[in-house]
Amino acid sequence: MDWHRYRFRSLWTLPAPAATVYAVLERPEEYPRWWPQVRAAHRLDGRSGTARIRSVLPYALAVTLTERRRDPAAGVLEVTLTGDVEGWARWTVTPHETVGSRALYEQEVRVRKPLLRRLAVPARPLLRANHALMMRAGRRGLAARLRAV
Repeated sequence: MDWHRYRFRSLWTLPAPAATVYAVLERPEEYPRWWPQVRAAHRLDGRSGTARIRSVLPYALAVTLTERRRDPAAGVLEVTLTGDVEGWARWTVTPHETVGSRALYEQEVRVRKPLLRRLAVPARPLLRANHALMMRAGRRGLAARLRAV
């Protein structure tokens, strides 16, 4: 097993049409307005940007995101990640008959940050729990943002 590799999957049910959710998710520079753990996000150009992310544990991740796929018709936003973690992340937004939409977040990364690499085995459950808390807060923040739009 590669202790430095992580796969995450979260499914969010959201109170807005898929097109509205997609429109919010395709503007990562605005994530800090509704997602507390995304501490900073800046566009570098039309296809890339940087972000600083920190959840409950006392460390922050710095990443550069580069657009890999943007397909509004399919509801897909996908980026490559480099920096403290390397890999990819993808949103897939689809309509849902009763609640509005669903946003599936998938991520596969390899940890590059030295401290997290050293703590790979003993801290793995904490790192996974930290990610889960971050995703829960992101869903709540996005749902509130969508209700305000």
